[in-house]
Amino acid sequence: MAGFDYFVILAGMRTGSNFLEANLNALPGVRCYGEAFNPHFIGHKGQETLLDVPMTLRAEDPMLLVRRMIERTRGLPGFRFFHDHDPRVLARCLPDPRCAKIVLTRNPVESFVSLKIAAETGQWKLGDLKHHRSATVRFDPAEFERHLETLQDFQLRILNGLQVTGQTAFWIAYEDIGDLDVLNGLARFLGVEERLAQVHDGLKKQNPEPLPERVVNPAEMEAALARLDRFNLWRTPNFEPRRAPGVPGYLAAARAPLLYLPVRAGPEARVAGWLAAVDGGQAPQGDFTQKTLRQWQRAHPGHRSFTVLRHPLARAHAAFCRAILGGLFPEIRRILRKSYRLPLPEGDVLPGALPPGYGPAEHRAGFLAFLRWLKGNLAGQTSVRVDPLWASQTAVVQGFAQVVPPDMILREDRLDAGLAALAAEVGLPPAAPPPEDEAAPVALSEVYDPEVEAAAREAYARDYLGFGFADWRG
Repeated sequence: MAGFDYFVILAGMRTGSNFLEANLNALPGVRCYGEAFNPHFIGHKGQETLLDVPMTLRAEDPMLLVRRMIERTRGLPGFRFFHDHDPRVLARCLPDPRCAKIVLTRNPVESFVSLKIAAETGQWKLGDLKHHRSATVRFDPAEFERHLETLQDFQLRILNGLQVTGQTAFWIAYEDIGDLDVLNGLARFLGVEERLAQVHDGLKKQNPEPLPERVVNPAEMEAALARLDRFNLWRTPNFEPRRAPGVPGYLAAARAPLLYLPVRAGPEARVAGWLAAVDGGQAPQGDFTQKTLRQWQRAHPGHRSFTVLRHPLARAHAAFCRAILGGLFPEIRRILRKSYRLPLPEGDVLPGALPPGYGPAEHRAGFLAFLRWLKGNLAGQTSVRVDPLWASQTAVVQGFAQVVPPDMILREDRLDAGLAALAAEVGLPPAAPPPEDEAAPVALSEVYDPEVEAAAREAYARDYLGFGFADWRG
């Protein structure tokens, strides 16, 4: 044996999973128990009990059924699993190295049209041509796109689960199920010694006609498929590391039910000052652990979590002035000067204390070079870490969502109105946030031009696109 206790066929409706199951069950020492975790039945249509496990007990403990399969099967047991089956099972089986994964795929247009025909005719299996029912169906582009998105999400979850746990799966296409050598290769993967002498012939292909002949609107189908970005060409590439939720940096009002999730290099001081103002002047609570954060949440029912976005260009400039010029990260400044040839001064550049020969032209040159370096840094192409001060706001917000998804995302350019609305949400009187007191050695308005804007768009493409930022207006 290959060290597996059981297997799962990760598939979808109309992908040939019945045919694959029939061939696996023809192997001595292998038993596939159908759709064991289908929410509407257990194993096969109309069945409510499997291995003395009723559906009610399966709902309480789904893994009980897996354990029962292992205990009562002479050989290797398994089951078919679709995207809409009990998600608790996938969460347990996917990381389990004792579970063999078989991933069954089919052209999504074929499976979609086949699904529509089966729903129209009521025929989900075909054992003999004399029982064949045929139909042509209408191809609905919007419905197909939803079908495709669901399918891709499921397959990406499988792929990621295998990657992070260092596992591999046996990938088999619909067309390969009739290949005897492939099926025996699958037996070898499962660690089964027996081999098939022939392909199981108890099931027949239901709709052998060319795809355009199976729909009533082939021209509309072709046009819709041509519009799809099959190769995901317009996806914004993302190689930025995922961010931790940053719980120690959260700020909560001591009494008011308000939790602020700060984006670094944003208007953090202004929002912290506002939190104190609406809470009677009491400083907000910070330095949380996940345990103390949960305690605060329980103590503040109806709490609202929020964050504030800053324009990507303004935020990059704030990070540049604070971390690179201001001396927060002198070692990174040295690396940027020496290794990446950024035109930066050796010493600190502070507001009101510009070194000789440093003015708007020098500031623009250094900042523009920093923006261009940021593009590579966020793409994982540099030796320097992606610091929270300049990580994309998209990645930061996604990190928050691991623990506390913000239920309000405000914008700095409308901060007063956004905070007033938030205060009203929790029944507090409005309070104006304190003025911005973070000065820069050279104002962004003095160095801004279309080239600087374009460099920021290149570096923060995800933020500009995802949050809809327009050009910076000062």
